[in-house]
Amino acid sequence: MVGRKPGVIALFDVDGTLTAPRKGITPKMLEFMRELGEAVTVGVVGGSDLVKISEQLGKSVINDYDYVFAENGLVAYKNGELIASQSLKSFLGEEKLKEFINFTLHYIADLDIPIKRGTFIEFRNGMLNVSPIGRNCSQEEREEFEKYDKVHNIRPKMVSVLREKFAHFNLTFSIGGQISFDVFPQGWDKTFCLRYLNEFPEVHFFGDKTYKGGNDYEIYVSERTTGHSVTSPDDTAEKCRSLFLTKQNGDA
Repeated sequence: MVGRKPGVIALFDVDGTLTAPRKGITPKMLEFMRELGEAVTVGVVGGSDLVKISEQLGKSVINDYDYVFAENGLVAYKNGELIASQSLKSFLGEEKLKEFINFTLHYIADLDIPIKRGTFIEFRNGMLNVSPIGRNCSQEEREEFEKYDKVHNIRPKMVSVLREKFAHFNLTFSIGGQISFDVFPQGWDKTFCLRYLNEFPEVHFFGDKTYKGGNDYEIYVSERTTGHSVTSPDDTAEKCRSLFLTKQNGDA
């Protein structure tokens, strides 16, 4: 595309970075991302599967961005075409999966929290998403659990137990969003998607969960990226505008 900076890609987390938590992208932010796409190559990387990413960024998401990495890049699209897909089941095997899922469900069953709903473990192509409250909770219940978790550390405590119990499985546990955490093999965090970006010597990553234990941390601190910690979609747009859309950066 004419005017794009060669060798540069802006790569974005979805939830909390391009959208408010679990909300859809606003028309204003969508228009900004299209403007940004005129200046640099743009990609998105989320822990969720493509269905959930599409719910937030739009059904045409794989065509709206140059790269779309679902499930941390285990399912990868470039210019609207599927270029890679990895499977957690093939990595762990059925017996290890069953052992982990059984233990986790027993833990949740014994967990005393104000409310529980349904879908406590969501099986994705390249990871498990574990939610102590259950992913079927309402938005209001989701927000209440997030506040409760910040006080009682339900997710951090659960992750600590699972990490010790299944240390021999070589798994990574990554807390993200408001109600859940992801479980995947070591190295299958968001840095996984970087293997498809070797043509870009300059990779800028934008995310909100960039603290240690957050699901943006590994890619944020990676030597392959220049990490930018953001607090909201507006903050993301402001930082991108300063980096890529100013006169100092070649914009007319």
